Amino acid sequence: MIRLGNLILDHGLILAPLAGYTDYAMRYLCRREGAELTVSEMVSSRALCYGDKKTPSLACIRPEEAPCAVQIFGSEPHFMAEAAKIVACGMAGGVAPAAIDINMGCPVKKIVSAGDGCALMKDPSLVFDIVKAVVGATSLPVTVKIRAGWDEAHKNAVEVAKAAEAAGASLVAVHGRTRTQMYSGKADYAVIAAVKDALSVPVVGNGDVCSAADALHLKRETGCDGVMIGRGAVGNPFLFAEIRAALAGEDYVPPSPRERMETALLQVRLAIEVQGEECAVLASRKQFADYAGGLRGAAALRAAAHRATCYEELSLAAEAFLSALAE
Repeated sequence: MIRLGNLILDHGLILAPLAGYTDYAMRYLCRREGAELTVSEMVSSRALCYGDKKTPSLACIRPEEAPCAVQIFGSEPHFMAEAAKIVACGMAGGVAPAAIDINMGCPVKKIVSAGDGCALMKDPSLVFDIVKAVVGATSLPVTVKIRAGWDEAHKNAVEVAKAAEAAGASLVAVHGRTRTQMYSGKADYAVIAAVKDALSVPVVGNGDVCSAADALHLKRETGCDGVMIGRGAVGNPFLFAEIRAALAGEDYVPPSPRERMETALLQVRLAIEVQGEECAVLASRKQFADYAGGLRGAAALRAAAHRATCYEELSLAAEAFLSALAE
């Protein structure tokens, strides 16, 4: 169990923030399937402070998807503090977030080259200053997401996590890969275990969780308080229901191919509500076919999805896939 302000997470199942993926549609479906907390795509603190018109929609939380945390990124404490104040009451007509999450784990070149994301782990004193500034700017719980370190020679997750805790962080999530690993290789669960041993606040493990067995293995190996799932939930929000069943010792019945496709199409419709059809379809194509992962004909569905320009074409592609699967 994790207590985060007034929020209690019985199983500690959290959807990780994924730029370009964890929009309203994906967050809603993961919540429906059992995620106890979701996290928005990362939001630039500078963009928020300078009044960028497109940024508020990234931080908008609809009532039906709550609780959701908003993740902000940046390397300047005053901008990060101001950004926390801006999002704390809700953005673009949405409800207030359950927490403010600070991104210290993004490995993408354009982020770290600006000194943001995982680059912050090179300077634990700056980590402390940023977290302290954000904690002082809001009454919401402040969480921090980090990696194992910058590279194999600099795995300083424990030092960074202790700095974040000392500055007032309520929870630390640790991805077991270094920045130089990006998403290759395996997550180092020993690092997550070391962070758990060093902190008194809840620690959430992240990395290589694509099944209930993976989640149980992560908890067993690290003693972590919760599990954060990112890429494993892309095209598979059902993973949360699978893990919850495993944690409860209950049988799990996976979704049928038709249920998968119905959920895939629902995700597109939810995205259309927010973005409009053209933008939503283009953005959804990259994960639409992931719903058919492991099934015969998935490659053909992916090809058809990547050609689609409207919702009707995605719907027809799904029906063609299901018909071929039934033959």
